[in-house]
Amino acid sequence: MYTGFKHLHSTIALVLLIVFAVVLVIHIIGYMTSADYSKGHRVSSLIGLIAAHLQLLVGLGLYFMSPLGISNLSGETMKDSMGRLYALEHPLIGIIAIALITVGYSRAKRAAASRQKYATITVFYALGLVLILSRIPWQTWALIN
Repeated sequence: MYTGFKHLHSTIALVLLIVFAVVLVIHIIGYMTSADYSKGHRVSSLIGLIAAHLQLLVGLGLYFMSPLGISNLSGETMKDSMGRLYALEHPLIGIIAIALITVGYSRAKRAAASRQKYATITVFYALGLVLILSRIPWQTWALIN
């Protein structure tokens, strides 16, 4: 089960990165062209939000069943950069990133002007993406090895 969750978490991560790249491009183009914010734009940002939350749920499950997760938290782990990444930094920064993405989606939904919706999604989703990219364990990611 643990191996399945690891592979699922890696696969969803790849999907999430692709979805966020597409959503950001769509919203940047919409902002630059001053296009009306359509249902398609809203759906694309919703797909990004759903992918992020799905990744969070799978990641939390993995965090509690992994030997590198919560069971590994100790003073010794904090001295080891990879142990600290898995036990603290990766999950904490992921939660913060997904909170930013959620706030961005909610603010964009309430915004009145199309340009404001585009700008809100672009800023919050880009911040979330940068945080996610900063804490991916690239050297051990299953899709690279």
